[in-house]
Amino acid sequence: MAAGAPSNAESSGETPKVRIYLLPNLLTAGNLFCGFLALTKIVEADLNNPNFHHVIRTALLFILLACICDLLDGRVARMGGCESPFGREFDSLADLISFGVAPAFLVQRIVLKDVFVKYPEVGWAIASIYLICGALRLARFNCLAAQAGGGGKEFLGFPIPAAAGLVASLTLFLLWWDEKDFATGHWRYLLPVIMLFLSVMMVSEVKYPAFKSIDWHTKRTFTKMVVTILMIGAVIILRKLILPFVLPVIFTAYLLYGFIRPRMPGRIRHEIEEEDDDEEDSEAEA
Repeated sequence: MAAGAPSNAESSGETPKVRIYLLPNLLTAGNLFCGFLALTKIVEADLNNPNFHHVIRTALLFILLACICDLLDGRVARMGGCESPFGREFDSLADLISFGVAPAFLVQRIVLKDVFVKYPEVGWAIASIYLICGALRLARFNCLAAQAGGGGKEFLGFPIPAAAGLVASLTLFLLWWDEKDFATGHWRYLLPVIMLFLSVMMVSEVKYPAFKSIDWHTKRTFTKMVVTILMIGAVIILRKLILPFVLPVIFTAYLLYGFIRPRMPGRIRHEIEEEDDDEEDSEAEA
């Protein structure tokens, strides 16, 4: 085909149609909305105001809610056969706001500004590096997904929602630590180091499971479902006591899992990631 030749749609005069599915994109819009609300709360936060911790906690809650929306939108799209390039691009734009801009601005506003009092530009640089690496990671994911025709079962580099979840949960822990009037000492330098490390991990080539093929069959997951429901109930009831500890542990475990995963026996990896091969097995038997 000669360069500049019109496509079939252009030659026939038809307007190209974009597939837009309501429910998955509604969840993605919820992700974006939560990210925007988190930003508004971060801007409203005043260190001299008695409700400072409450406002920041609300911002952290919106970031974590955005993580839940992001977790659900892709699964809803796959379960309904509603995956589309539009949904992938929309999801990345929402992720950049909720998991890139909001966490970077949050940490710079309440942590980095106090850590680098004499050199505030260092704090801005760290937050900017995190944001830029997150954007690069999303761009790479979209390119690889477009080439492969889908997202695949693995993430190349630490996912930006997990990075935002780790930053938000650690910030929540630091707020709890500050309220208890514990001495911070050199611990306050830990979060800037973690943000730089997460920036590197997002653009690294370490592979993480996407958990896109979890087996939802009741006969195999009933016990786990009961345990999960009990755990979720306990977290909701005791959220103020255990969330500052449970969330950092969960996100840190996922971060470390990327390093441990290649060295684990295949059987254990299969049990953890629960890849659903039932359809393939039934086809083989047929």
